[in-house]
Amino acid sequence: MRALLLLLALVISALPADAATRIKDISSVQGVRDNQLLGYGLVIGLQGTGDTLRNAPFTEQTLQSMLDRMGISTRVPLRARNVAAVAVTANLPAFAGVGSRVDVSIASLGDASSLKGGTLLVTQLNSSDGQTYAVAQGQIVVTGFVVEGQAESLTQGVPTSGRIPNGALVERPVPGQLAELGEYVLELNNPDYTTATRIADAINQRYPSKGVGPLAQERDFRTVVVRRPARFSPTRFLASIGELTVDPDTPARVVVDQRSGTVVIGRNVQISTVAVTQGNLTVRVTETPIVSQPEPFSDGRTTVVPRTDVQAEEAGGYLSIVRGTDLQTLVQGLNRMGMKPSDIISVLQAIKTSGALQAELVVQ
Repeated sequence: MRALLLLLALVISALPADAATRIKDISSVQGVRDNQLLGYGLVIGLQGTGDTLRNAPFTEQTLQSMLDRMGISTRVPLRARNVAAVAVTANLPAFAGVGSRVDVSIASLGDASSLKGGTLLVTQLNSSDGQTYAVAQGQIVVTGFVVEGQAESLTQGVPTSGRIPNGALVERPVPGQLAELGEYVLELNNPDYTTATRIADAINQRYPSKGVGPLAQERDFRTVVVRRPARFSPTRFLASIGELTVDPDTPARVVVDQRSGTVVIGRNVQISTVAVTQGNLTVRVTETPIVSQPEPFSDGRTTVVPRTDVQAEEAGGYLSIVRGTDLQTLVQGLNRMGMKPSDIISVLQAIKTSGALQAELVVQ
């Protein structure tokens, strides 16, 4: 951990003070997003690893309904083990046209042990409005497997779920077009007032407004509203402003993961002058009982005499003054003290409680 902290300090100190980032990498256009689709279907062709129809009655009902629609009447209960009921999910990209293909994910709903080798039958994928936007079908790709013997079984991965690359065909486009938006709202991935202001300034500097008011205006710390000039097409204008670079501001934050002992310290973290003592007190109690034997031909009894040895040791109990004006100074100060990850977490929590840590402390 000590070497890692020193390496982190050297790497951060070698980086430039400000790192210019493209607007497209730190924001997204409001409304331009994926749409989630969901469907229910049947997977056939399994090698005896499908649903037990007695334990999964919905699978039997679906199979009988499908056969009835195909003109096949089933009067006896079905006992097939090569069929499984599954849930089919997909993400429909924004502005996906009719005929486009998207990937779908498959997950078992019943007690099937594996979907390996199965084929998904035609399944309608609906959105939250109840409309069908895509139809999925095809061979399922499963990475997990199950190997069973008489006394032992081996399972790797998840054999009851899989994917069909390009398995869904878009049948209906999502309502709305990019040209219909009167103004574009840029949403910041990491909301910040300073970053939003810098984005608006960069756009206005690149495209000075000749009308009333600037072209871009920060609405709050999360969104920036941009008006499109009439001489640009929507796609070309968004591509142009997306390539503009700004220096995003990051809040002073320390993130601590207690399970793995990971400590991440932001660049702007500062610590006021504070004295820190760090040491370990070890108390060792040792029991060494002895046996007391009476003299020969006496009326005494053999007894056990307790003997207890108590030792107390305190190591590393030294006092250090730490003042971190930046990340490098703070890391070097903690590094000189030779702290372990658990000690650093405890010290940071104590410094935050004392009010000397001028940053947000996030403990996970």
